[in-house]
Amino acid sequence: MKTVNIHDAKTNLSKLIDGAAKGEPFIIAKAGKPMVKVVAVEVADAPKPRIGFMEGRFTVPDDFDDMGRAEIEQMFNGRR
Repeated sequence: MKTVNIHDAKTNLSKLIDGAAKGEPFIIAKAGKPMVKVVAVEVADAPKPRIGFMEGRFTVPDDFDDMGRAEIEQMFNGRR
């Protein structure tokens, strides 16, 4: 595993991070003493899409678009 001092890490940080992201971890040392280890973060699998997750659990009435139409018209038109 590669060990770099703080100054070199600052100078080459982008390059070092690109390498770590590709599976090449490295250690940052201060005065020759290892201080931190930099490794890539493991990304969890993306969540599965939720579209269709309720399929088959309920039915929609054929007149769904017209349900409550009279009451809604009364509310908007001010008729009771």
